[in-house]
Amino acid sequence: MEVLTIDTEYVRPRMDASHLLVAAGRAAFVDTGTYFSVPNLLSALAARGLAGEAVDYIFLTHIHLDHAGGVGRLAAQLPGAMIVVHPRGMAHLVDPGRLIAATKAVYGETAFERMYGELSPVPVSRLIAAEDGHRFLLGDRRLEFIHTPGHALHHACLVDRAGGAAFTGDTFGVSYREFDTAAGEFIFPTTTPTQFDPAQLHASVDRVLATEPRTIYLTHYGPVRATPRLGDELHADIDAFVAIARAAASTPDLEAAIERGLWTHLSRRLDAHGFRGDAAQRHAVLDGDLRLNAAGLVSWLARVA
Repeated sequence: MEVLTIDTEYVRPRMDASHLLVAAGRAAFVDTGTYFSVPNLLSALAARGLAGEAVDYIFLTHIHLDHAGGVGRLAAQLPGAMIVVHPRGMAHLVDPGRLIAATKAVYGETAFERMYGELSPVPVSRLIAAEDGHRFLLGDRRLEFIHTPGHALHHACLVDRAGGAAFTGDTFGVSYREFDTAAGEFIFPTTTPTQFDPAQLHASVDRVLATEPRTIYLTHYGPVRATPRLGDELHADIDAFVAIARAAASTPDLEAAIERGLWTHLSRRLDAHGFRGDAAQRHAVLDGDLRLNAAGLVSWLARVA
């Protein structure tokens, strides 16, 4: 199976990806980016010499808008494609009103429109609410949809066991290409609001690795080698992020304290990884994740307090 990484051009270059899968002349997308990303996806399909009629599926790892905001617009352009989503995410695609309101509450209406554009509903007849272990045939390749909570309760990953590939959304963390060094990829978990659960995320990372992938395709960003080191570092960082949050629990400005702790921790890891970029270069890549991860840890602390 051929896999193409498509930059959705969300926020900055090489921050957010959709993946186009092609097997025996049939195609599927994994995640869509936002409303503004759809022309890039259609251009990639055409560049591969495929018509829209060749697309059988649009797989969504979860419904956060950097992963699924463009699904309604893309589905309208690909009328033969079925949209596959975790059962918990299905209602939000049929009626995205609550999702829109929740996102505007975080970013504000102006930023929402600039970052995400429109959210079009998806007809229920176009949706497959895939249970854990549901299998799909794409051309000559069998794909498995596995539930992987921890980042979100409605998260799932797509596994191509024969090809040694896993498409993991946010479950297997984020790895930005700017941080690649001679030591390989730099990876860390994402603990964004509001459903981060460390025990679930540990289990889901292990479940991905248990499928024995050779390559893991991340929405943020692109393919990484499925090495034991990456799994070990994700597990260690989940625990480190939790420890940072607990240590800051009595701090008046809790979210800011956690953000500072995450910055210090990841900066030290980058030093050890051999990254020589200065603080400005690191902030340019990390700051969005630091803010969201800190907010997610605050939300988690409130639930477990």
